[in-house]
Amino acid sequence: MGAIDVLSWIALFGGAFFSILGAVGLLRMPDFWTRCHAAGVTDTLGAGLILLGLFFQAETALVAIKLAMILGFLLIAGPTAGHALYRAAHAHGVPFGPETEVLAANPATASPGSLEGEHGSD
Repeated sequence: MGAIDVLSWIALFGGAFFSILGAVGLLRMPDFWTRCHAAGVTDTLGAGLILLGLFFQAETALVAIKLAMILGFLLIAGPTAGHALYRAAHAHGVPFGPETEVLAANPATASPGSLEGEHGSD
């Protein structure tokens, strides 16, 4: 077993660990917002590490290129879809859970492009 195989197994087990951790987070988190965070971490980190482990095991350049393209798509599409989901939920007033601690933004330091006040413009 070479160094590439060891790196591959570390990435595969790491990806499986984060995927399982994200699934547990989806079950244990109290509200929509924290569940979305757990799903986003699972999508990007868990699946990314699994694809990286498979990349190390690719025997041909064609397979490696396909895995790299899937990883690139995942790294672009996952966070973009998550952002669209969070923005839509915020615009429709999805509430936080009772256990969720919400830290209010300081109006003096809030950025002009924040989501506050943009509900009607979407």
